[in-house]
Amino acid sequence: DVQLQASGGGLVQAGGSLRLSCAASGFTFDDYTIGWFRQAPGKEREGVSCIVSSDDGADYADAVQGRFTISIDNAKNTVYLQMNSLEPDDTAVYYCAHAAGIADVPSNYKYWGQGTQVTVSS
Repeated sequence: DVQLQASGGGLVQAGGSLRLSCAASGFTFDDYTIGWFRQAPGKEREGVSCIVSSDDGADYADAVQGRFTISIDNAKNTVYLQMNSLEPDDTAVYYCAHAAGIADVPSNYKYWGQGTQVTVSS
């Protein structure tokens, strides 16, 4: 089975930066999508960003566009989420997820990591 290990969360002041990592293993096909999602207390889970392994095509939620950058290291099967200019509203548990091929909707993601907490203080 696919396994995902998310790391890199922490406590940071507003305006600061963090880099999240998602190490994936246990799959053999080359074409996949890794997505980052987040869930804040009392709120529904929302998509943050995703990247397709075959062409590094990336997408971002409007709330993070221009502040977050997703990248992939295919040799390491690791996806990074560089988060700059963090805001208190970015506080959430961040999850990475894996989908075979190109993921069009959240239900395409079959495997999920354990989550990493990001807390941004004002």
